[in-house]
Amino acid sequence: MIDDWASLTGGSPAALATGAELIARWSEPHRRYHTLGHLAAVLAALDGLAGEARDETAVRLAAWFHDAVYDGRPGWDEERSAQLAQARLPRCGVPAGRVAEVARLVRLTAAHDRVEPGDRDGAVLCDADLSVLGTSGYDAYAAAVRREYAHVPDALFAEGRSQVLRRLLATPVLFRTERARELWEEQARANMTAELTALAAAQPGGDQTP
Repeated sequence: MIDDWASLTGGSPAALATGAELIARWSEPHRRYHTLGHLAAVLAALDGLAGEARDETAVRLAAWFHDAVYDGRPGWDEERSAQLAQARLPRCGVPAGRVAEVARLVRLTAAHDRVEPGDRDGAVLCDADLSVLGTSGYDAYAAAVRREYAHVPDALFAEGRSQVLRRLLATPVLFRTERARELWEEQARANMTAELTALAAAQPGGDQTP
């Protein structure tokens, strides 16, 4: 993966050191879903959305940083990750304007619902980040998310997870770019509906109706 990083930032010692740091962060032992595998999947999804972004380099850099800090604290993790990008990218020779764009994009991934109309870079990054919802790897993703929240009792996790799934399913479209909708929208809705049904059935007195 360091080659992908070097293609964005060059091969200076500072850039390579930053790439190594990011790989080490994504490899931390407490992670279950937000791992190098997730990073690789987001980067691959961006390949499928090539040409959709305004600044593809900024979007790919944001992918590298978007979960670089991960302590399981939504909002806080993204803010710290954005701050890390602001601290590291200048020493890699990335121009100030692009650094600011990367930090902005990283912060958008905290909720995925703050992308403004016309924000092509934000749309592409958020679509790539959510692409797992519409893939055959969905069950493995859902299981990994549960392991990341192993400290949360089953009933509380199921309640919180169900709320997230219902909120996503209630949106008119999950993905903002036409290409992403073609690739993942239909399967994502089927995957989330199936998980929601399973969560409802697993609850005391639950049935098959979400």
